[in-house]
Amino acid sequence: FMRMAVACKSIDLQTHKGQGDYIASIIGTGNPLTKTGSRPSFIEEARCHLTVSLNIEYEGLEDEDSLGSDIDPINEIANQLHRLKLAGGDILGFDTPELHSDDEDKDYKKLIRKLMPSYLLIERRDLMIQAMENKKDAISALLDYLTVKNRSEIISHENKPDEIKWTAKRKVTGWIVPIATGYQGISELGIVKNQRDADTSHRFAESVLTLGEFKMAYQIKKLDDMLWSYHVDIENKLYLCQQTTKHNK
Repeated sequence: FMRMAVACKSIDLQTHKGQGDYIASIIGTGNPLTKTGSRPSFIEEARCHLTVSLNIEYEGLEDEDSLGSDIDPINEIANQLHRLKLAGGDILGFDTPELHSDDEDKDYKKLIRKLMPSYLLIERRDLMIQAMENKKDAISALLDYLTVKNRSEIISHENKPDEIKWTAKRKVTGWIVPIATGYQGISELGIVKNQRDADTSHRFAESVLTLGEFKMAYQIKKLDDMLWSYHVDIENKLYLCQQTTKHNK
């Protein structure tokens, strides 16, 4: 398995906002009681129900006869989905995986029809790079693309009161959002007390933030533009999930 993409088809955020409420409340889950019969302390986190399509790039199939070999990607994916979690949540059900070829334009269009309607997340690291090349620091560059600027304009009329027209504008068009794409180490590799895996070197790290853009599936013209892959840069202590499209290299 090489790269993958996630197409979000629906999302049901588990919050509740009653009549007259100013803010929404989180619909949480009930944790087991402690020995004293009280509720244990916990940090409230919003949950959601997601319906997604997973697109996994697989290399090594030379012909249809290989599907009957010991390593069948369709069965392997189905077996893994029965045992794994997705984004920390349970997988309640899934359709039978399908195999598509990326060699023919016709098959790619068929894949896009399967994904519709859905949104795919595209990395827009190029926006951050461009802003920082213009001497902006990372936080200022990030906020600059997320800020919505509201502007009012008074429109005068001869026979009726003046009208106030409001417009909202962002720096660039599109559904631009902040995203975390991995971690950067802030310490050297080593062993610490009580670490989870005693056989793996430990390193303290902080999140790496950049910009992303949600696009409808039909707007993606090439398979490479939707796929993400892991990237490790030991020299710079970076552990990332990123895209390697032309504008992000």
